[in-house]
Amino acid sequence: MSSNAVTVRRAAIAAPVLMFVYGVFRFADGLDGDRGNGVAWDAGHVAFFVAMVLFGVLTLALRPFVPAGAQRIGTGAAVAALFGVGCFLWVIAGDLSDGFREAAPLPDALATGGAALFPIGMIILLGLMVAARRAPVRSPLLLGAGMVAITVNLDLLPIASLVVLAALIPVARRANTPADRPVRDVAGVR
Repeated sequence: MSSNAVTVRRAAIAAPVLMFVYGVFRFADGLDGDRGNGVAWDAGHVAFFVAMVLFGVLTLALRPFVPAGAQRIGTGAAVAALFGVGCFLWVIAGDLSDGFREAAPLPDALATGGAALFPIGMIILLGLMVAARRAPVRSPLLLGAGMVAITVNLDLLPIASLVVLAALIPVARRANTPADRPVRDVAGVR
């Protein structure tokens, strides 16, 4: 198994698991009716920061799996996803440090629009992997559903992270599948 396949396997599992940890800590932090600086807030945001770093690593590791005819699209999707990861990391750093937030505030357009580039880029990358028969059709659909759930209500983060995990498990399992061997979905569909 190549080192890139190992990276995909580890990051595809660890990133959504850490996102789940963030969601649980976020929920626990709000039990007293107030969300803000405290142990649960900080621990959750550190988990989320590491999750986003791993999503960035996953983006870079998935890029080589893009079919030869879609290299430009794959590169654009990876750049968009990485830009979105950077925006997420900036917001998280600001949530962890008031000093950082005050010294380097992220413009509102980047906090929302820039961060949205992460799931858009990832969905495109996964779609290209589906086209190359290296991922099942459900992977980009589930990732998109998980991200929409988070956008609708941040309290859905634990559930949404499990949906994202379900989207990425097949990618993790099939990272070392030879390109000439088609990937079958659970239902046996190519």
